This record gives sequence, structure tokens and C-alpha cells, in this order.
Amino acid sequence: MTYIENIFLCLALPLILSLFFMKGRVRRYALFLTVGMAVCLLSAYVSSFFMGQYGVDGTVAAIEITPVCEEVMKLLPLLFFYLIFEPEPKEMPAAAIAIAVGFATFENVCYLTENGAANFNFLLIRGISAGALHILCGVLSGFGVSHVFRRRWLAVTGTVGILGACIGFHAIYNLLITAEGAWKTAGYLFPSLLLLCLYAAKQLLPRQNISFE
Repeated sequence: MTYIENIFLCLALPLILSLFFMKGRVRRYALFLTVGMAVCLLSAYVSSFFMGQYGVDGTVAAIEITPVCEEVMKLLPLLFFYLIFEPEPKEMPAAAIAIAVGFATFENVCYLTENGAANFNFLLIRGISAGALHILCGVLSGFGVSHVFRRRWLAVTGTVGILGACIGFHAIYNLLITAEGAWKTAGYLFPSLLLLCLYAAKQLLPRQNISFE
């Protein structure tokens, strides 16, 4: 049995203690890392609840339930940060990415605890697939929210659209990796490839006087 609450405390307590001795952006980044881990823990409970409610197996839950629960849970602290503390829009991407990093890190640690670390090749693939997927969704939600909240008329519908896109990417990834052969390989590769495309676009757009921020 994997005691994920104990794992969370082991990882989160050093980060929480470090907050007392840091300031500025570094402190905020460490805080959102911890929030991302907490979100991962809570989303496991929420996904398990709905999985039991609908009586589905693990494969169906991974495709239909988990993407919705995890992406909604990751978006909520980002919206709370924006609505309560009213940061500059340019601060949103870093917060969203930090939440995604914390989420992916805690998820990978729990996976290692449950399945062991003997298979290096598979763990490497998981790191650049599942980890990259959460970073991809963090980038999309961070830059997306920072953009749509500059226009009040677009805030609600834009946020729903961003959430839908993240859920869609997450569900496609989970669907592909449950397949076999070339489809599974495509599932492992597409988050990293999309991240590379977004990075290339980020480098290109400022040259055309278009900004993500």
C-alpha cells in the first residue's frame, strides 16, 4: 500500500520550512510547488470518489474522469491567486508552471514508491511524457489565463476554453498510452513535441511584436 499522505508530508515540509527564509519570486515559486503537490494529493481522492460513484475500471477512469478532476484542481489555485491577490498578468505563467511541476513531481514520486525504480528506460519515458504533459497544461493555463483576464468580456468563456483544452490534451494522452504499438509511442512523444512547438512560438512571436504576456 502506498501511503501518499506520508509521502506528501515528507516532501512538503522542507519546502514549507524554507518559505520562512526566502523572499520574492523564489518564495512564491516554492509555495506554488507545495500547492501543486497538495493538489495532486487531493485530486487522487476526488478521482477515486468519482471512480467509485460511477463504478468504472481504471482505464475508463484514466480517460474520462482523471483528466477532468486533475485539470480542474490545478486551475483552481491559479484562479484563487489571481482573484484574491490580483497579481500582474505576467506573473501567472510562472505560478501555473510551478503548480504543474509540483503536481508532476509528487505524482512521479508516488509512482516510484508503488512500482519501484528498477526500470530506468520506462521511468525516463514517463518523466518526458507524463511530466511533460503536466508542464504543457501548466503553460497553456498560465499564459491563457494571463491573456483572457485582461479582457473582462473574455474572462469566463476564455477560462472555460483553456480548461477544456487542457482536459482534452490530458485525455488524449491517457487514451494513447493505453493503446499498443505506434499509438502508445505517439502518446509518449506528443506532450514533449507540443512543448517544443510552444517554445519555438514563444521565441518567434516577440520578433513580430506579439507577446504571450
